[in-house]
Amino acid sequence: MKLKHIFILLLIFFLSFFSYAAEKPETGNTGGICVSPAPDYDGKIKILIYYDMEGISGQNDIKSLDLGNPEYEKIRHNLTADVNAVIKGLFSGGADEVDVVDAHGSGNREPDILLNQLDSRARHIVRDKRFDPYIDLTEAGIYDAVAAVCMHSKTGGGGFAAHTYTIGMDWILNDHSITESDIIAFSWGRVDVPLILVSGDDKLKNQLSWMYWLEYVMVKTAKKADDALLLPLADVHEELYQAAGRALRQLSRSKAVKPITPIKAQLKAVHPASLSSLDGVPGINYQDNTVTFIAKDFKEAYKGIEVLIDVASQGYNRIFMKVLRSQKLLDKVWPIFIDEWYKCWMDVESGRWKPPAPGKKKTKKRKYYGF
Repeated sequence: MKLKHIFILLLIFFLSFFSYAAEKPETGNTGGICVSPAPDYDGKIKILIYYDMEGISGQNDIKSLDLGNPEYEKIRHNLTADVNAVIKGLFSGGADEVDVVDAHGSGNREPDILLNQLDSRARHIVRDKRFDPYIDLTEAGIYDAVAAVCMHSKTGGGGFAAHTYTIGMDWILNDHSITESDIIAFSWGRVDVPLILVSGDDKLKNQLSWMYWLEYVMVKTAKKADDALLLPLADVHEELYQAAGRALRQLSRSKAVKPITPIKAQLKAVHPASLSSLDGVPGINYQDNTVTFIAKDFKEAYKGIEVLIDVASQGYNRIFMKVLRSQKLLDKVWPIFIDEWYKCWMDVESGRWKPPAPGKKKTKKRKYYGF
């Protein structure tokens, strides 16, 4: 074979290799892959903002998370100011539309944010039926990117009010413990939409560092689970504004993330939650307060973990019983419980109890803003 033929073959090989390397998805360190975002087909830039409450600027009082406490009402103003700074920044960066959705779940029938103070250019998502903002909003061709504001560290992550989804639950996908911000990124990765901005404490910043394109705004430094060193509000709001603008102007360098499938999904229960009731159940892969299963995709993993959360949450009952005993109420409550328990038993066995008729339950009309 002539030398020039060898040279041409080598050239073709190297060009093919580098072309493959350029198209091969990047692998992140959370058991997922990073891919290019979906193209913008409608010529408009539309962004969805999730907001939580544990990562609000100017907040280091754990009581501010509880509906009904004066601290909760006060901190709603800080929440609204944080979100408005991001909205302002997104529009400065070229956004055409911005939607916001409540991802906290305080139990408030109204959104945790103050609607009368929300930037009028943004629209708060509201529906007539209950919905899960993490999984039910994900649809192709609607949003070009998502942001997550006022977020928090994962369970065991050492951050202020650290948890994942609810207290005592550690979500593990493909052997990587994840945050709620990761949940948002993976959910929207199903339709190739990237997470481009997150705000929260220093611990969460470190946990999301694998998303190298992410604009992250640190609002506080966690000292422990119920305390944090706060950064000046004016500085935080300016940085939220600037970071949101940068995130949008650099949208082309962002990545959507997808978990490698099939997914090894696990829920590890941490005190006071418990999965020990599943130990020994045939077909259940249980070990060390952790249940493992294989899911074909992210939605199946998410739904499976939700079911396990319902089981693990039964561990909270131990706290309830402890309170009853400490307040010396158990002797009063227990006979009432037993009477009701026996009544249910006798009604079923006597044929007096009838299961609810199939069909939709009639409920009072209300609006749902998220969790």
